[in-house]
Order: sequence, then C-alpha cells, then structure tokens
Amino acid sequence: MNFLRGVMGGQSAGPQHTEAETIQKLCDRVASSTLLDDRRNAVRALKSLSKKYRLEVGIQAMEHLIHVLQTDRSDSEIIGYALDTLYNIISNDEEEEVEENSTRQSEDLGSQFTEIFIKQQENVTLLLSLLEEFDFHVRWPGVKLLTSLLKQLGPQVQQIILVSPMGVSRLMDLLADSREVIRNDGVLLLQALTRSNGAIQKIVAFENAFERLLDIISEEGNSDGGIVVEDCLILLQNLLKNNNSNQNFFKEGSYIQRMKPWFEVGDENTGWSAQKVTNLHLMLQLVRVLVSPTNPPGATSSCQKAMFQCGLLQQLCTILMATGVPADILTETINTVSEVIRGYQVNQDYFASVNAPSNPPRPAIVVLLMSMVNERQPFVLRCAVLYCFQCFLYKNQKGQGEIVSTLLPSTIDATGNSVSAGQLLCGGLFSTDSLSNWCAAVALAHALQENATQKEQLLRVQLATSIGNPPVSLLQQCTNILSQGDKIDRRGSKIQTRVGLLMLLCTWLSNCPIAVTHFLHNSANVPFLTGQIAENLGEEEQLVQGLCALLLGISIYFNDNSLESYKKEKLKQLIEKRIGKENFIEKLGFISKHELYSRASQKPQPNFPSPEYMIFDHEFTKLVKELEGVITKAIYKSSEEDKKEEEVKKTLEQHDNIVTHYKNMIREQDLQLEELKQQVSTLKCQNEQLQTAVTQQVSQIQQHKDQYNLLKIQLGKDNQHQGSYSEGAQMNGIQPEEIGRLREEIEELKNNQELLQSKLTEKDSVIENLKSSQTSGTNEQSSAIVSARDSEQVAELKQELATLKSQLNSQSVEITKLQTEKQELLQKTEVFAKSVEVQGETETVIATKTTDVEGRLSALLQETKELKVEEEDELESGDQEDEDDESEDPGKDLDHI
Repeated sequence: MNFLRGVMGGQSAGPQHTEAETIQKLCDRVASSTLLDDRRNAVRALKSLSKKYRLEVGIQAMEHLIHVLQTDRSDSEIIGYALDTLYNIISNDEEEEVEENSTRQSEDLGSQFTEIFIKQQENVTLLLSLLEEFDFHVRWPGVKLLTSLLKQLGPQVQQIILVSPMGVSRLMDLLADSREVIRNDGVLLLQALTRSNGAIQKIVAFENAFERLLDIISEEGNSDGGIVVEDCLILLQNLLKNNNSNQNFFKEGSYIQRMKPWFEVGDENTGWSAQKVTNLHLMLQLVRVLVSPTNPPGATSSCQKAMFQCGLLQQLCTILMATGVPADILTETINTVSEVIRGYQVNQDYFASVNAPSNPPRPAIVVLLMSMVNERQPFVLRCAVLYCFQCFLYKNQKGQGEIVSTLLPSTIDATGNSVSAGQLLCGGLFSTDSLSNWCAAVALAHALQENATQKEQLLRVQLATSIGNPPVSLLQQCTNILSQGDKIDRRGSKIQTRVGLLMLLCTWLSNCPIAVTHFLHNSANVPFLTGQIAENLGEEEQLVQGLCALLLGISIYFNDNSLESYKKEKLKQLIEKRIGKENFIEKLGFISKHELYSRASQKPQPNFPSPEYMIFDHEFTKLVKELEGVITKAIYKSSEEDKKEEEVKKTLEQHDNIVTHYKNMIREQDLQLEELKQQVSTLKCQNEQLQTAVTQQVSQIQQHKDQYNLLKIQLGKDNQHQGSYSEGAQMNGIQPEEIGRLREEIEELKNNQELLQSKLTEKDSVIENLKSSQTSGTNEQSSAIVSARDSEQVAELKQELATLKSQLNSQSVEITKLQTEKQELLQKTEVFAKSVEVQGETETVIATKTTDVEGRLSALLQETKELKVEEEDELESGDQEDEDDESEDPGKDLDHI
C-alpha cells in the first residue's frame, strides 16, 4: 500500500486536487457514517469514480470496501456497489481508450491490486461466501470479481480456493443458476479456475460438471449454438486435457455417447456460420483429447472402442465424405478420424470398409490418397491425409497386406477402370512434385513398418517404365531415381524427394536380409552410396549424406553374406578405404543432429508450418534411434567378432526354433483343451436339457394326478349339490371305496360258503361211516357202544346243522342288506348321470363296476339257494336215517337207560 502511494505521488499526470479530495471524503464517509444510506451513497460514488481514477480509488478505498463486505452483508445493494468497485480496480478490461505507454502500467496495476486483495486469504473466502447469495446484485459482480482475480494471479488464487472448505462446490452451483448471465459467467469463472490445475480439475469433474456442461451444450443447440457452447467446450477441454483420471471418469460415465449428436450435421451445406465452424472445431479437438497418442494406451483403446460402439466414428466418416464441408473442418475431421482408428483393429477395419458416395463407389482410403498426391490441394489437408493413412496402417498388418497386395501383379485391375491405393502411391512416388514424392514414400514405408512379410512381398512388384523396355522392380526404380539426384526438374524442395526415397529404402531393408540381398545385387548401388558419403557437400546435402550412411550401415548389419562380393567384411573394408570409419560415423550422426529431427520425434502427427519443413517422419526417427548405435558397433567390429556374433545368432535361432516348436505344441494342446472343454460344455448342456425334460414330465404327471384328484373332488361336490342329505353326498364322494368294500364282503361270503360246503362234505362222509359201522355190528355190546357213539355224533351233527342254519340266515340278511345298498347305489348313479355330464370313460367304468357287482350278487344268491336245498335234503335224509335206526334197534333206549 505504501508502495502504491509512492507511485501515485511520483506521477506527473494525476487527477486534479479536487477529485483526490473527493475520493478521500467518500472514503471517510464509508468508514465513519453510522447511517447505512450514507455509506451506500458513498460506495456508489466511489464506484462511479473507480474506472477513471482507478489507482487513487484502489489505494484509498480498498480496505474500506473490504470492511463493507464484512459488516454490511444484510444490504445487498451496498454489497453490489462494493463488488463492482473492486472489480473496476482489479480488472484490466478498460473500455476507455488508453495510450500505448499506459497499457502495461494498467496491467501492472491489476496484478498489484490483486496481490493486495489476496494477501489476506480471508478476503477470497469472504468472496466465496458471498457467491452463495442468490441476489443478482451480489452474485453477478462477485462472479466477475473472482474471475478477474483468477486472470491476474491464477495459481495463487487457485491454491486459496483449493484449501477453502467447499470452495469449489460453491462455484459449481453457478452452473445450475436459472439466470443465463450468471450461468454463462460461471462457465468463464470455471475456465479460469481449472486452467493448469489437475487437483481442481478432478474436484470439478466429480462435482458433476460433465453432466451439467453437456446439458447446457444440448440446450443451446449443439454445434449450432452460440458463444456459450464455445465456452463450455473450452471448459471441457480444460477438464480432460492431460488428465487421465478425468478422461477415465468421462468414459465410464457414458458421456462419449452424448457426443454423437454434436456431429449430426448431415448434408446441410447452408448453415456453416463462423460460430458453428468454431464450435465444431472445438468438438473435434475434444474427441482428439480422449484418443490422443500421448494418452496411456489402455485408456485410448477403451475410448476408441466406445466411439465405435456408439456410432461416433461412423458419424465422423459421414462428415469426412460429405460435400460442402469447410476446408478447416474437413482437415480437422481427417485428423480426428486418424486418431480414433490409430492402433485399434476394429476401427481400422471399419474405416477400410467406408466408401465415398461416388458413382461407382470408391473406398475412402483411395479418395483421400488422391487428395494427398494432388499438388493443387491445400498443404494442411495433404498432411492430414498422410496422418490418416499412417494411423490406418499403425499396428495393422492386415491393412498393410491389403495396401501392398494392390501393387502385386495378380491383383492389379487389368481393365484400368478403377485406381488402387498402391497405384496412387506409385504415381505420387514418381511424380515431378517433390512433396508428393515425400508423402508417397513415407506412406509406403508405413505399409512396411515392422512387417517382414510385406517387405518380401514388395520385392515382387514390377513397374513398366516405358513401352518396349522390360519391367523393373520397385526397389530398382527407387534406386534409379535416387541416383539421378537433381537431374530431374521437380517442383519444391531440392532434397525432399531424395530424403523420402532414402527413408523408404532404410525402412524396407531393415530387419529384412532378403531385401538387402536384392539391393546389393545391383552393382551400382554401393558405389553410389560411398560416393555420396565421401563427398564434401553443403549443409543441405549433409542430411542426404547421413541417410546414405544409414542405408549402407543397414546393408552391413542385416547382411546375410549370401553375395560373395558384398559380404560384411568386404563392405567394411570398402568404407575404411574410401570414407574412413570416423568420417562414416560422423556423417551418420548428421541425422539425429538435424534441427527438424527432434521436432518430428515429438509426436506422430506430421504438423509442419510449410512444405520445406517436411523432412522427417515420426516413425523413421524411432528407427534411426534404434539403428544408429548398432550400426556404429557393427562398423568397428572385427571379422572374428562377426564370426562369434554369427555363431551366437545361430545359437539364438536354434533356441528360437526350439521355443517356437514348444509354442506350437502348447498351442495345439490349447486347441485340444478348448475342443474338450467345448465337448464337456455340450454334454453339460445336453444333460441339463434332459434333466429339464424329466422335470417337465414329472411335473406333467403330477399335474395329471392333481387333475384326476380334482375331478374326483368335483364329482363329489356335484353329487353334494344334487343330493338332499349329507349321507348321500358322502357315499357319492367315496363311491369307488364303497364298491371296493362290497367286493371284499362278497369275496368273504364266498369263502365262508366254500368253508360250509367243505364241512357238509365232511359230515356226509361221517354219516356214511356210521351207516357202514351200524350194518356190520354183530354183538350187543358192540351195538350198544356204537349206538351210544352214534347218538353223540348225531347230536353234535344236529348242533352243527343248527349253527349252519343260523349262519345261512345271517348271510341271507347280509345279502338282503347288500341288495338294498346296491339298489341305493343304482338310484344315485342314475340321478348323478342325469345331473352331470360325465365323460364317457367314467360312465363306462361305473357301469362295468355295477354290472360286475350285480353278477357276483346273483351268483352268490344262486349258490346260497343251492346250499339251502342241499341242507334241507341232508336234514330230511338225516331224520329218515334216525327213524330207521330207532325202528331197527328198539332196545337202544333201554340199554341206554
């Protein structure tokens, strides 16, 4: 404060003496007035002076204004005036025209007053508490003041807010304010708050910022919205860029799916306003933030997967192939699609299937390559297409094979109706435009990246140079163009074509001994390389010399010694004689020391300000870094060391073969295990199906039983409704049991009858014996004994006959009872048949059972009658025999007496 007073006192051009006195008097009134109206008027007057006399008001009134914020919170009007005054003091957004020499001074004032304000951290905490007030005249100026503080001294204010309890949460409430001006300024406040502070970014994200911002963007019309959409997109970038935690939270919250409507622009070619272009550009950049190559690979691939599943990639490809899209949007869309598909096989396969809406349809890759090799297209667009092609081939051996196959003789379209990607690359490689040469060479090099199979396949490519001459290989044609140097008149950079071809050859020959053999088979190649390296050329040619040294070093390091004249040792001797080992290593080091080398190595995207800077490719810088050291060692190695290295290589190859063999065995066993697992799972499924079928059958049987029991119960209930008393209902309800009981009784009666019949037969036999014994007796004593015994037997027989008669009588009674019950059953059955329609099977069963009972009863009655007749006959015959016995032995009684 004292420093600022000194500055004010030293100024030559200050306010008039009356204004200074006025500000002092107003400050005194704010400090000493007891009436709220007086203080309010004084603060309002200070506000009106604060813009024009910013320094004086700030020096004299800041402490008083802060005191007002602390003591007069009950009056929203004076709080609003105080906040507005502080904002005018701290903010550098002056509307009045100022002289150029005072602009810097104004900026210094803002930062100095901000430093004074935040020196007491309680002031920032007080300001945060004031933002909780819903009153518009308090909340809005408070938002503007805090935003200005963050713009002036962002890191310091961020730290104060970070340690303040609920500080960030209070600011997040601004996004939910129903007043758009406060909500919009709240977005600007959060922009300044989240800039370059990961901790605050995480807190804001977990305070549901993504949901609220996406809702605002949707309410404002997505890409068709105004400046508010732009502010929200900038805030989203602040939250997501270089913040892996927030990116993961954004993905897991399914917010990527909500980005798809942003790009539903269709074929509307009329609505491309400047604001829409800006919004869509920011939206594309936001997608790129989520799939940036600098992100962790796992996070990037998960976002790429989500973008394909929700249709976002398909929507971007639609914009890519649409007509009427502005050039800068098309370029950014190509870059965005590039990073969405980079290194993710599913997305790369989808992109390969995209066709342009032309007649006939052409693959999108072909259409893009046509733009890349067309020198009339904008430079940034050609760079974007190259990046897209590189991303399509990155870790995509399938795509690499498809591109190389378009150059092979068996797949070339003989009719010439369609142009392939390979033909476009060859056309660009041999055109007279140096930029096209460089782009085509780099694109073709990416088709060979880390793919030994395609390097060998590309050796088969034959080119027809002119009519009547035999075709030459692609490798030979590249070396021919390289050896011609500047003899061909080309548009663009002098060295760009040669640099591109050398990068292609270095990529092609590395890790491919067969390609090295083909290259060395042309006797002109090695002399050309040694001649280029040995010459003392200018600075521009030093890069070409370094690349030639790299190519020659690759020819040595990956040489399999199959050519007698170009074995490793002979090539080393050639270098030592014509170039010198130290000179060779020095020339090799020119590559990594080039100023554009480090720039290309930083990120994969070829982003150059102009074509002259387009020298190095990102993937090639990795190759140089990998090979520079091993080539240096290979040059200094002796022949004995080479032999030892060869032996070690052979041993390693044998070891690798053994490992490969066991890997194959393990792979086969894994396949067998998988088959067995599938069989087990199939059998399990069949077992489960059979168990399910058994369970269903058991349930069906139980269901039929339940239906049968229900039918029986229903039959009893229907009989109950028809009957007039409960006994009949009970008999109807248990009719089958009654019939069973009758059967048992009838069987028992038959058994009794048979038993009686057997007894009667025994008695008959006894009577016959008596008769025979009576006729055979001769003396009196024996006759007397026999007659006495016979009398006893006759008495017993009579008694048994009486018993039999009583049993017959009881059976007759029982039979009568059974007949009565049968009659009742027949009556009830007839009544039930009339009242309820019983199924035919049930009626048949009842009728059959009734008939059976009747038949058995009739048979029983007949047998009983016959038994009675037999008993009567026996009784008559027994009486007659007694009479005869008495007449034949009249002295029987006397003897007895």
